[in-house]
Amino acid sequence: MSGYAVQQLLDTPTVSLYDVVCDGACRHKSHEECAHGAHLVFPYRGLFMHHLGGDRDAVAEPNQVVFLNSEEGFRISHPVGGGDACLSLSLSPEMLAELTSKDQTRGGPEIAFELQRRRIDPRAQALVALLKHSLARGSIETLEAETLSLTLVRRALGERTSHAAGASWGRQKLVDRAKLVLASDLSRRWTLAEIADEVGVSPVYLTQVFQQVEGVPLYRYQLRLRLARALDLLDSYDHLTNLALDLGFSSHSHFSAAFKQAYDRTPVEFQRSVRAGI
Repeated sequence: MSGYAVQQLLDTPTVSLYDVVCDGACRHKSHEECAHGAHLVFPYRGLFMHHLGGDRDAVAEPNQVVFLNSEEGFRISHPVGGGDACLSLSLSPEMLAELTSKDQTRGGPEIAFELQRRRIDPRAQALVALLKHSLARGSIETLEAETLSLTLVRRALGERTSHAAGASWGRQKLVDRAKLVLASDLSRRWTLAEIADEVGVSPVYLTQVFQQVEGVPLYRYQLRLRLARALDLLDSYDHLTNLALDLGFSSHSHFSAAFKQAYDRTPVEFQRSVRAGI
């Protein structure tokens, strides 16, 4: 399909990993697509809307993993400019079944996920970035890449390390609108009143609903989006102060402290681990 660039990063009997970049030209719903085999899709840059049948829509962005079921039709759109980039991961059906609890899947001859998406934790985001950067650089051994991929799947599906949205359809739609507002200008220092005004609800109601649906406060969700973007860009910046300011942080120290709290290492340490293949 035009507008896509796909690079295979890893292909073994255990796991396949692809780096998928979309230019975002399809602002409205695309033609229907389907995956051949179940995939876990980890957006690491930008966002897109994932549309299933009826009103089953989800915002796919770096705080989420999106599930593609084998031969299940879906469409995508890009309501916010800039396109997206994702790490797409697939396992054999037998291995995926071993890693997935039965309450997350539907019955049938092939494993199929019940939900469209789950929110992942910062450690899963860091694994996505580490795999993508290290495989692209050729600085990681195959065995380590396979092991980290399985760890990523376990974190993305784990009840303690991921979160399934637990609210009504209407509240999830409201939260999705707030996500689109944040993504429209990731470096902007939004106020709660500005976001609530864009969404069309009161600030109090927005904070309550967002916490209920996503399991984290709105401000922390925005912080994790910025940090996920930092993970994507770290390998292309020599001066981290510039990266911090470009992402809306007040200073290098503010950025470094938030990064370490989320990923248990500083930005410089993460850069070194990627370049050393650790």
